[in-house]
Amino acid sequence: MADAFSSSSENVIQRVVEVTVKTNAPLGKLDELYNIKTTCDFINQHQFKKVALQFPDDLLVDSIPIAAEIERNINAKLFILGDTSYGSCCVDEVAAEHVGADCIVHYGSACLSASKRLPLMYVFEKRPVDLEKCASAFRELYPDTKTHIIILYDVNYVHAIDDLLTILLPEYPNLVASDLVVEGEQCFSHNRIKRQHKDACLSEQDGSQVLCQFGRQFFLKSGLSITDYSMFYVGQEGASLRNFMMTWNRCSFCSFDPITTTSRTESISVNRTLMKRYYAIERAKDARVVGILVGTLGVADYLSIIQQLKETIRRAGKKSYMFAMGKINVAKLANFLEIDIFVLISCPENSLLDSSEFYRPVVTPFEMEVACNKSREWSEEYVTDFRHLLPGGQSYVPLPDQQEECDETDVSLITGALRSQHLLNSEPAESSSSSSLVLRNQMLTVANTNSAASFLASRSWHGLEQKLGETPVVKAVEGRRGIAIAYEEEGTSS
Repeated sequence: MADAFSSSSENVIQRVVEVTVKTNAPLGKLDELYNIKTTCDFINQHQFKKVALQFPDDLLVDSIPIAAEIERNINAKLFILGDTSYGSCCVDEVAAEHVGADCIVHYGSACLSASKRLPLMYVFEKRPVDLEKCASAFRELYPDTKTHIIILYDVNYVHAIDDLLTILLPEYPNLVASDLVVEGEQCFSHNRIKRQHKDACLSEQDGSQVLCQFGRQFFLKSGLSITDYSMFYVGQEGASLRNFMMTWNRCSFCSFDPITTTSRTESISVNRTLMKRYYAIERAKDARVVGILVGTLGVADYLSIIQQLKETIRRAGKKSYMFAMGKINVAKLANFLEIDIFVLISCPENSLLDSSEFYRPVVTPFEMEVACNKSREWSEEYVTDFRHLLPGGQSYVPLPDQQEECDETDVSLITGALRSQHLLNSEPAESSSSSSLVLRNQMLTVANTNSAASFLASRSWHGLEQKLGETPVVKAVEGRRGIAIAYEEEGTSS
């Protein structure tokens, strides 16, 4: 952890950074790989005048030729969005609005989270898949042809799934492949915008159950639940697979990596991962000051979950502060030592952040709700999509009525100390005293409100102040040379 905050200057100079350089795609294959003709038709059909093309870092090498080819066939001005504000899988509507764009064309991997501000079109990579090796690996992993199986995949392999089904369906009658479904009336991707409603009507006719989550939609046979199916994932190990495994943690998972052409049964202990997340929940219960990290400005309803979290945290007797700092890292969050724990508002794929290197834990909105909402219990259900926690969502649990709340105490599983909730409910709306001791209730007379505001007030340095007319005028002198960790006049430590 110490290396994350400061390191030797010599180590920084000698450090070797591994960078994977992607070669440019041949100009003759640009249309095939990036659906340029379809993109031009989409822009011309809606008569957009300013179009933002959003590329992830690994596809920026092809951004210039793609933009040049599109400009030849449309009458609009293009803008290339290279450095996204948050994750590259999310649609960067903020950057697009900065240039006044009428629509966004998103390239590469995507979390398919709902976006509502601007018209949107997804263009996925067409990564190669050896279908014969994939089908052979599938047969080895599932020797029983009667097994109920759902095929999940990275969005960049969607072009090969229909051909894979053609090979496997005659042998596996209970095989189901998920479809990509983009939510929102302004989302355009492979003409699938209305498919969700049409398939829902079909499911009512044959009695099957339709399940739509994380931009994937598939059908479950009548009488079966998601736990009766096994999952076969086509793609590399990463955020998408981890998100699926955490959400459907009672299903067995197998995967096939098209790059290495290897397959395996996912042996990652989901139960062990869930226990790590439960430890973070215990840390959240012990916390008094919570930092709400805004990790997205493009996913729909992010403002609603922020307001709900603020109320939930307040009702639990904790103070909350909101932070909007773009892409988070260890150094940024280490500046706020007064914060006991952070909760990250982000898309499902980016919300499961490994905070082992961070000075304070980083939890998801679901985990914070388990810690602060006594009506929500820790169970086998794990929610990564914060929209499901909102009113009307499938996992929404309302807060208990304030009249029913009582000041209960329990024992922290980490520190062994007694802790209590609902401190703020008994606090006056406005306190005229600056004392840190406040009246609590008849059982516990006083409590120390160790808030971030009191911490900041105790600091010796409070920031720059103007002090007009108070600062003496002095001649300019030569400043220090070197870097902050070792200035030249300080010498070297023996």
